[in-house]
Amino acid sequence: MRGAAGGTWYVKAHQNDKFHDREVRALRTWAGSLGSAAPRLVAADADLRAVVITALPGRPLHGRILAPAREREVFRRIGVLARRIHEASPPRPAPAGSGPAVAKADRHLEAERPHLAPGEEEFVRELIHQAEDLAPLEWVETHGDFQFRNILHADADTPYDSEDSEDSEDSVAVIDLERSEPGPAVRDLVRLSDAWANRPDLYEAFMDGYGRPLTAAEEARLVIDTALDAVSGIQFGAAHGDPELVERGHRTLARLRAEHEANSSAGDPS
Repeated sequence: MRGAAGGTWYVKAHQNDKFHDREVRALRTWAGSLGSAAPRLVAADADLRAVVITALPGRPLHGRILAPAREREVFRRIGVLARRIHEASPPRPAPAGSGPAVAKADRHLEAERPHLAPGEEEFVRELIHQAEDLAPLEWVETHGDFQFRNILHADADTPYDSEDSEDSEDSVAVIDLERSEPGPAVRDLVRLSDAWANRPDLYEAFMDGYGRPLTAAEEARLVIDTALDAVSGIQFGAAHGDPELVERGHRTLARLRAEHEANSSAGDPS
């Protein structure tokens, strides 16, 4: 919507009550701590399952091509943004039974067996078995769908009215908070991990912005959650005619399997 006297807002209608409640909660709580890096809630209507939010400058990072040095700076800023989301409220103990979504993954594996490549189901089931021994991770606020489609990039050529002058170039902001809910911090790294596959410099830039390394437990949980998300993506993409999502799922599983095999070989004394 554009105002007669200027100004732009977006009206978003949610698919169901759960998405509406999650986005409204996020906009009323942790999103405010991000300042100009997240939209502001103008109005919400539970009956219509709709919100009115402020517009943000920039374009989604999905499909953008940046010079390597600039790309690293953008990833560092994404790391900063992730840290600000996760530190928006104090961490809390994970509720009982809140580990990886293995039951959902088992249903997806059964349904998507014809779409899986040889060895993929066995690999994921091995990870599911390993998940049984994982210690629970603390819960923090998470975006829940932290990927390029939902991260806006405003470069030097984009007008950006920011409270922080250092954000005047290569700023990032986050949109689409309908999957936001408390969970382990690595939940927000799952869909970014495909972006830094074969680009350790981008991972290092992200972690530099994030401000701390992952713990061993977080690294193990990230591998499992990434594999489960890949299976879910293959299932959703096949059902909705999204070949890009299917390809990303297979690519992710192939990468995780290669890394798993390399680590297993390195640890084999023979």
